[in-house]
Amino acid sequence: MTDHHDPGPDGILLVALVDLSADPEEGRRYEDAVLALLGRHGGRLERRLRTGNGRTEVHVIRFGGRAGYEAFLAEPERAALRAGLGDAAPTTQVLEVRDV
Repeated sequence: MTDHHDPGPDGILLVALVDLSADPEEGRRYEDAVLALLGRHGGRLERRLRTGNGRTEVHVIRFGGRAGYEAFLAEPERAALRAGLGDAAPTTQVLEVRDV
């Protein structure tokens, strides 16, 4: 039996630290749109947290496999949304993590 927190041998668990400070309102709209694309690629948002000042979000995301994550990164709609924001686009640090 596999622990539901363990992404399994082919699964990927990610934590994304998203800096919205360039334009928090536009950044949140962008994140809403991009996170809605996860399901196309076998991804699932498990948690979405925001700091009290609204300038940083933390996303816990799970993908069934690396191919899905790579397809999400290459998603044309995601790239178009990002390009549309220009300098107002959030900056993100993504960490691949595992339960210990």
